[in-house]
Amino acid sequence: MTAHYDDLETRSADARAADQLQALNANLARNGLDPLDDLAALAALPVLRKSELSTRQKAQPPFGGLPVSNVAHIFQSPGPIYEPGGISHDWWRMGRFLHAAGIGKGDIVQNCFGYHLTPAGMIFESGARAVGAAVVPAGTGQTELQARAAHDIGVTAYAGTPDYLKVILDKAEAMGLELKITRAAVGGGALFPSLRQEYADRGIACLQSYATADLGNIAYESAAMEGMIVDENVIVEIVTPGTGTPVAPGEVGEVVVTTLNPDYPLVRFATGDLSAVLPGQSPCGRTNMRIRGWMGRADQTTKIKGMFVRPEQVAQLVDKHAEIIKARVIATRDGEMDAMTVQIEATGGDPVAYSASVADLLKLKGRIEVMAPGALPKDGLVIEDQRKYD
Repeated sequence: MTAHYDDLETRSADARAADQLQALNANLARNGLDPLDDLAALAALPVLRKSELSTRQKAQPPFGGLPVSNVAHIFQSPGPIYEPGGISHDWWRMGRFLHAAGIGKGDIVQNCFGYHLTPAGMIFESGARAVGAAVVPAGTGQTELQARAAHDIGVTAYAGTPDYLKVILDKAEAMGLELKITRAAVGGGALFPSLRQEYADRGIACLQSYATADLGNIAYESAAMEGMIVDENVIVEIVTPGTGTPVAPGEVGEVVVTTLNPDYPLVRFATGDLSAVLPGQSPCGRTNMRIRGWMGRADQTTKIKGMFVRPEQVAQLVDKHAEIIKARVIATRDGEMDAMTVQIEATGGDPVAYSASVADLLKLKGRIEVMAPGALPKDGLVIEDQRKYD
């Protein structure tokens, strides 16, 4: 097996940017939008959130009026939100990850992602076909049958959630069945270091990807296991939650993805996940941007004194005063009552004016703390709930 899936993975930054801009402008035209002069101009376009997509789909079923083409399958995710699926080569781009995980021709992959309504099973099956591996379409559940099939067929690789592989391994051990699984490609949940180490102790190299039903593969680990390498056919931005404004390099923010898939050209789709750009280049030789992986949820909506406070409202507060750099709302308890503190990082300003803006925009009164530039943590939080419920 060659070191890289294709030449795209080792392009120069300039070549990648030029190729992506050309594909992006073609997709913008499909969406009825004007072409951009460079990728940085993408930040001026509006963000598309799942809530908006759901609303659009209800008004214009099934895909909200988006320019979707070459649909072979229609999937349903919680919401509900409907996603198209295609059968052209590696439609969700998962082959790139499976190749990085060492899976290819001669392998038999036990695919334990679901095939019912949601697209995860098809996403990984499509990737397995792209790298020439055979697939056991196992889905979820029936662990004893899964262990038996893995043994009888001679399965060499696993695809599924991180923890379910352990369930199969333990069941096989209890049944006295020897398995040949040496590689695992996982997603859809957290891969804790202790679990990865347990698999390594059992002779299984386990790598993870970051993908969604709407976008397909976004980023993936290589054997270097230093962050997650962004897929070649998406553009990833890290923005302040509740906005479309990119954060400073290295800061935590919400993952916003533009897919270059001409069949389903989503532009600036907000995932609701937090991550950060990892500086430098992967030791494996792949040259694309890396992110730190999943770092929590960006939707930090919190109810305080019976009122919902949303990241978008905090963003409005920042925009209202030119001297405000960033802000954070902190929910606490004062006796048996909710309390709210708004920490404002600013170059001066009037706390009384800030208090009035908070009451106007957040519909709540709270204590104002004005802080020096750089004082707030760079952790992606704009609403922090410090209340204890135990």
